Amino acid sequence: MFSDSEENYLKAIFHLERFSKEGVSTNAIAEEMQTKASSVTDMLKKLSDKKLVNYVKYQGVTLTNNGKKTAAGIIRKHRLWEVFLVEKLDFSWDEVHEIAEQLEHIASDKLVEKLDKHLKHPKFDPHGDPIPSKDGTFPERDKVLLSELQVGDSGVCVGVKDTSSSFLKFLDKNGIALGKEIKVLEREDFDDSLQIKLGDQTLTISHLIASNLYLKTN
Repeated sequence: MFSDSEENYLKAIFHLERFSKEGVSTNAIAEEMQTKASSVTDMLKKLSDKKLVNYVKYQGVTLTNNGKKTAAGIIRKHRLWEVFLVEKLDFSWDEVHEIAEQLEHIASDKLVEKLDKHLKHPKFDPHGDPIPSKDGTFPERDKVLLSELQVGDSGVCVGVKDTSSSFLKFLDKNGIALGKEIKVLEREDFDDSLQIKLGDQTLTISHLIASNLYLKTN
């Protein structure tokens, strides 16, 4: 059993490790957790004592195998709860993150497995993020950012890089959703904005928007 705070740190380190080859710095964790570096140091000592992280002062921190497994389990619960909230309780995809942040700390393994079975073992959450299996394996699929496509390329929207409520509401407002076919019609040299075909409509979207949408190309 771990505290909610310990689980949140493990999850944060897990995500940050994807972008670091030499371990995650204390400052990076502090920024991610929106707390003081001294508080991070105290927590890392606790996690190290529990054999969840490899930590040496003034060096980067990495998760141990047990730490990775624990973090994957937390992410699994979080994303399963997001699917449940959207599919079964009719929440919108911009509402579920904060609620899932609370539900992910429920410790019952039996509940998680029944939830997974009830949802028919989903591979991806409402934002297109992979849901790890019980053994911690993350499903993979080919995807590319919309901003990287060329004029004439097309694909199906399969995920979002930015999961903030404001971004998801923007997508809803403009009819952009997972499963929608998108084709690049034109690229503006000046600001790299794109004119896209989305169903029967034509939209112009900024480079920022395009760089936060994942597509599976045709």
